[in-house]
Amino acid sequence: MLKDTHKYLETKRPWLSIYGTRIRPVHPVGSVSSKLVIDSSLLHRTLPDELLFEVFIRMTPYTLGRAACVCRKWRYAILSPSLWRSACLKAWQTTGLEENEKIVSKIYGGSWRKMWLQRPRLCFDGLFVSRNTYIRAGVVEWKIVNPVHLVCYFRYIRFYPNGKFLYKNSSLKLREVAKLMDGRPSKIESIFGGRYTLANEQVQAAILYPGLRPTVLRFRLRLRGTIPGANNRLDLLSLITSGVNEIEADRVEDVLAATEGWQEDETHNLDVPAVTHGRGLAPFVFVPWEEVETSVLNLPVETMDYYVPG
Repeated sequence: MLKDTHKYLETKRPWLSIYGTRIRPVHPVGSVSSKLVIDSSLLHRTLPDELLFEVFIRMTPYTLGRAACVCRKWRYAILSPSLWRSACLKAWQTTGLEENEKIVSKIYGGSWRKMWLQRPRLCFDGLFVSRNTYIRAGVVEWKIVNPVHLVCYFRYIRFYPNGKFLYKNSSLKLREVAKLMDGRPSKIESIFGGRYTLANEQVQAAILYPGLRPTVLRFRLRLRGTIPGANNRLDLLSLITSGVNEIEADRVEDVLAATEGWQEDETHNLDVPAVTHGRGLAPFVFVPWEEVETSVLNLPVETMDYYVPG
């Protein structure tokens, strides 16, 4: 009787059988070594290197960095140059294949991974967000004297590898705007499309506001990172609005080229003078898609009155 009771009270722990199983270092994918390596891991015995490589090549570089921490075999496999070559050609696709190959050969010693970590690049798997606040005087009511309001609004930018970007200026929180930035401009949602160029860490961008008096909004930004290779901050160096003529207003898709070489005080429509804005220049912070819902930028102004981007 006691024997049968012990049978039912015993907890099944099938994972205990894998304790003590160590993964031996193996050659990376594509190795020409003839040395026989016996892998004691069940996962690696059932998953061929070729299939593992097909999984890795579909990952983003940030996911590859996390996967490299799983075990030594994955770390060696992720060092494969073809993985980082694919990531680099996508990140700098406007530069072109031949120019990218010259850069990686002359500056980075032929290492695509080194180029990915050290060369300034924009992040495409999320949004750049600039949180701006200012104090506005309120209306005097009854016993309330000198009321003030703390106003909070955001600038949102989503970059694409092909040289295009989306821009939205709104008081809506990050989690709400992220659903709207789906890849195309929308007049209803006040999402405008524009063009940008990246030269070293300098970013030049421009968008065109349509209407009776078309206005071009020109950005000058500086790319930097809180840690080497992060590229997760954009300092807004200047923000200028200028008027454009009828011919330039028709070049919506190429507005950056139409305004190339303009001076800060230059305008081509006397009804719309050039204005250099001195407020609302808080740095942009990059928020990846997986952190949109949990980012502190969703907090109300009552909880976080000021935000230090770092």
